[in-house]
Amino acid sequence: MMEKISTGWQKQPNKLNIQGSIEQAIYQITGETVELFASGRTDAGVHAFGQVANFKTNSQIPIEKIAIAINTNLKKSIRIVQAEEVPELFHSRLSCKKKTYRYIINNSENGTAIYRNLETNISTKLDVSKMQKAIKYFIGEHDFKAFKASGTSSKSSVRTIYDADVYKKDDRIYIELTGNGFLYNMVRIIAGTLVEVGMGKINPEEIPHIIKSKDRNMAGKTLPPQGLYLMKVEYDN
Repeated sequence: MMEKISTGWQKQPNKLNIQGSIEQAIYQITGETVELFASGRTDAGVHAFGQVANFKTNSQIPIEKIAIAINTNLKKSIRIVQAEEVPELFHSRLSCKKKTYRYIINNSENGTAIYRNLETNISTKLDVSKMQKAIKYFIGEHDFKAFKASGTSSKSSVRTIYDADVYKKDDRIYIELTGNGFLYNMVRIIAGTLVEVGMGKINPEEIPHIIKSKDRNMAGKTLPPQGLYLMKVEYDN
């Protein structure tokens, strides 16, 4: 399990990325060239508290020392929180049962300079009660074609949302979704749709119609990546 900030996950030539940085750190401590498999890719600007990734190694380094050893060779914006041995057939993405994402909106007039890369500022006052009503319509199994970005490689756009909530603390609004999987930009588009609900542009009762339409143009805008966090990835015990 790891946490990271801002840089995209996927390894790309001549570009800063999480996957390549960790693979290089592993090589430095084991002498092995490994391939790291993550529970899901995160775009540049997105944050992760609970990313999970796996790799195979013949290293004799004790498992309780692995996280410390890798962290020694990583920049401080990437931290390995925990390392453990898993069954041979375990795969961080394919074995995943649930993921929880959080989107943070700073709903103050002027936002904040210090947290500008950790949240999205929307200065228009949002009606949280309407957003709370609207988000419940996303719970269940639906075809989320209206909430996926173009270029999505997934063959099916059907996903199941197990839990969904909106709550506010001080000037910040938190949107949380737990599901069996998410399409490309799906959480950011749902969040953007909820913002339009909060602005009064979309009625909460319109959400089922938007879902059934499967029309991307019916949903809200894609919010910026800075407000998005992968909070938790769950597997069968």
